[in-house]
Amino acid sequence: MPHVTPADRQALLNLILDVSFEPREVTLASGKKSNFYLDLRQTLMRPKGLSLAGRLVLDRLQSGPPVDAVGGMAVGAVPLISAVLAAAAADPATDGLLGFFVRKEKKAHGLGRQVEGGFAAGQTVALLEDTTTTGGSTLEALDLVEEAGGKVARVICLVDRGEGAQAAFSERGVELEAIFHREDLPV
Repeated sequence: MPHVTPADRQALLNLILDVSFEPREVTLASGKKSNFYLDLRQTLMRPKGLSLAGRLVLDRLQSGPPVDAVGGMAVGAVPLISAVLAAAAADPATDGLLGFFVRKEKKAHGLGRQVEGGFAAGQTVALLEDTTTTGGSTLEALDLVEEAGGKVARVICLVDRGEGAQAAFSERGVELEAIFHREDLPV
């Protein structure tokens, strides 16, 4: 995989600020009010955004505890998981990385799984998220992955809004690793 540069990081932040960030009052999924809106689907559904995000998160994964797979809560984490797997495919050292997603509820048909994809009990995994506020949905995914026999070693997000997720994961014994923080945003 080509080395990730500070220019790559800045290019992703510029794209986030251009297409995903809007200074206005909104109510978040947590119920809290915020003075800015952040919709990273707008960034991750663009080729440049998907490529940069995948490379930056993969680079972060390569410096820290190793994992067998990356996953997260459907639907929000799926584009980022896919981006990381696409970046991993370009490097023989990471092309064995697997991906999975966690459903809010078990399927009522088929095998009735709640954790889908390249996941197996006993794996050490990283959970990915585009944006964290309180960490609620990723904490839910953490519980479900652990119930299914996985070990969550890492949690990585593109943007931590700085509204409690860091402390919530710390209480669970996992550090939240953010590519960008609230301080990187013009708020």
